[in-house]
Amino acid sequence: MPEMQLREAIRAAMTEEMERDETIFLMGEEVAEYNGAYKVSEGMLDKFGPKRVIDTPISENGFAGLGIGAAMNGLRPIIEFMTFNFSFVAIDQIINNAAKIRYMSGGQFKIPIVFRGPNGAAGQLAATHSTSVESIYAIFPGLKVISISNPDDAYGLLKSAIRDDDPVIFLESELMYGMKGHVDLDPERTIPIGKARIAREGEDVTIIGHNKSYWVAMEVADRLAHEGYSAEVIDPRTIRPLDFDTILASVKKTNRCVVIDESNPYASIASEIGFRLQEQAFDYLDAPVMRITAKDVPAPYAKNLIEYYMPQADDAYEACKKVMYVN
Repeated sequence: MPEMQLREAIRAAMTEEMERDETIFLMGEEVAEYNGAYKVSEGMLDKFGPKRVIDTPISENGFAGLGIGAAMNGLRPIIEFMTFNFSFVAIDQIINNAAKIRYMSGGQFKIPIVFRGPNGAAGQLAATHSTSVESIYAIFPGLKVISISNPDDAYGLLKSAIRDDDPVIFLESELMYGMKGHVDLDPERTIPIGKARIAREGEDVTIIGHNKSYWVAMEVADRLAHEGYSAEVIDPRTIRPLDFDTILASVKKTNRCVVIDESNPYASIASEIGFRLQEQAFDYLDAPVMRITAKDVPAPYAKNLIEYYMPQADDAYEACKKVMYVN
C-alpha cells in the first residue's frame, strides 16, 4: 500500500469516483484554478475540465443550493467548503433542504450530495474559524456525518459518501492534510458508513476519539501502556449513524470510558455517547463516563489560550487514571 498525505487520499477518492461516474462533479471556492485552498483538488481541473471542477463566488448559500438542486435532478455533487465554519452561511440549504427533501417528497427525490472540507480549530484562526460542527449537523435526521482521522479512512469513507444516495457531511482537518499514512488504493474498495474502527485493543479503559481527537486518544493510550495499563481506543469514524454497538461492547469489557471530543461540551458528541452508556451499560460501569472537550467558550486567538481551549492529552490521561481509580 502506498504512503500518501491525507489531501492526496481525498483527491484520489474524488478522482477515481469522477472517472467511474460522469454525473459526479466538484464545486466550491478556489477548487479549480487555484487547485484548492489546501491543494486537495490539485490537478483536477486539468483532468476533468471546468464543467466538472467548478470555481464558485464567495456565496456558500448559493452554491450549496445549486448543488442540492443538481442532486435532485440526478447529478452527484461534491461541495467543498473552504472551512466548515463557512457552511453556517448555507445552513438553511443544508438542514431544511438537503436533510429533509427526500422525506418531505415521500422518497420522490434522492439527495446524493457530499459537503466536505476542514472542520474544527486549526491553530490561531480565532472564534469564527474554529468551530467543530459535527454535533451541530448530527442533530438533524436526514444527514449522515463522517469525521475522518487518517488517509486510509478518508479514501474509503469518501468513496462511500459519494456513492450514497443521502446527503453526507464529510469532515476533514486543516492540520491533518499533510499527514501521511498507508492507503489501500483499490478503486472499488469502500469503508462502510456507520462502522467504527477499534484502533487498539485493551482491557482497562475505553478511550473514544474522532478526527484530531483520535490522535490525542492514541497518545494517552501509549502513555498508559508505559505504566502497565491497557487502553482500548475506538475511532467512531461515523458520527451519524453512530456505531454504538462497538462502543457498548468495548465498555462492557473495560467497564470504564473516557470520550475525547473537540466539540464544545454542551450537547456534544461526548454528551450523546455518555448518555447512551449510562442508559444501556449502567450495570457494567465501574466509574462515571468522563469527557474531555473543547472549553465552553468561543475559541480564543492567543496561542497559549487556543492550546488550552483544545482537548488536552494531559487532561485525558488524568481522566483515565480517575476512572481506573489510580492515584
